[in-house]
Amino acid sequence: MNSVELVKKICKERKIPLSRLERDLGYGNGYIGQLRKGTIPSDRAVDIANYLGIELQYLLSGGTISNIEEGLTQKDQKDITKDLESIMKKLMSGEDGPASYNGEELDPEAAELFRDELEIALKRLKIINKEKYTTKKYKK
Repeated sequence: MNSVELVKKICKERKIPLSRLERDLGYGNGYIGQLRKGTIPSDRAVDIANYLGIELQYLLSGGTISNIEEGLTQKDQKDITKDLESIMKKLMSGEDGPASYNGEELDPEAAELFRDELEIALKRLKIINKEKYTTKKYKK
């Protein structure tokens, strides 16, 4: 399920018309239905997640975060958190120059979105690597 499908599903479950969500957030009528590839631009994803009262990470993953986390152990979670904090510390410290995109410095909100996406990627990568590199002897 992609992010747009997830928004539609949650709105349907909560009996919130998409048109009301779009109007309340100041989007054009039919905006959500017209998004291509099922992805929501990150700045608007923050608004939608807040409006629906869901975690941004859950929205951006299309509702798959809980499924990803089921395959991770406590140690895996700690490793991911440690790696994530290390990467973000280096990014925000500006050791190799300021963090920027297209010549514009990364603002705190964009950095938080990047952090959320990076965490999702690290979790998925951990699952993939566990499958790929765990020998048959240790697989359950």
